[in-house]
Amino acid sequence: MGRRLVAATAGVLVLLAGCAGAAEEPGPAATGAAPTTAGATESDVEALLTEHGLADLDTAAIVDELDRVALTERSTDLMASVRVDQLVLSDADQEVAVDLPDDRFYLSVAPYVDQTHECFYHSLTTCKGELGGKEVQVSIVDDATGDVLVDETVTTFDNGFTGFWLPRDIEATLTVSYDGKTAETAIGTGEEDPTCLTTVQLA
Repeated sequence: MGRRLVAATAGVLVLLAGCAGAAEEPGPAATGAAPTTAGATESDVEALLTEHGLADLDTAAIVDELDRVALTERSTDLMASVRVDQLVLSDADQEVAVDLPDDRFYLSVAPYVDQTHECFYHSLTTCKGELGGKEVQVSIVDDATGDVLVDETVTTFDNGFTGFWLPRDIEATLTVSYDGKTAETAIGTGEEDPTCLTTVQLA
């Protein structure tokens, strides 16, 4: 899938910093020091992706790749935020936004037992959940049709999250089980819905 460039907006930098842990020092992009590049070109996008080893991936693959990066290998220069329809990328030099697939919504879920953090748009480079590297059972059922969209045991990424590409504009029920504990919650994949779910407390 090709990447379509979208003009970045000044407000994006604040959203990028939203998932930084209290103990983390945000990089230049998180503090607002990185200039917003209005009218960035496709070559600007390619240059940024090449700089960070992502040039050969489409946008969905970039999301998958960055969410799986081990915490010790995370870039301290790159910020990446998953919006409803865009992936926003920035470093010390520029900021760009590229389109996500039109028919898919990326939801990243961090189930927890004891501690969590507030999050709305998932940061692929700063978010960290409690249960990294744990096997959890996940089911996602479309409320309107009853279709089972997900029913599998997955291992959470090193960052404590697990990600799912879901159909756009649905309402569904998410159930997560781990170590004898279970949580169930309503989710949505519309324009106003979060891409980062950190309120799933297992009990």
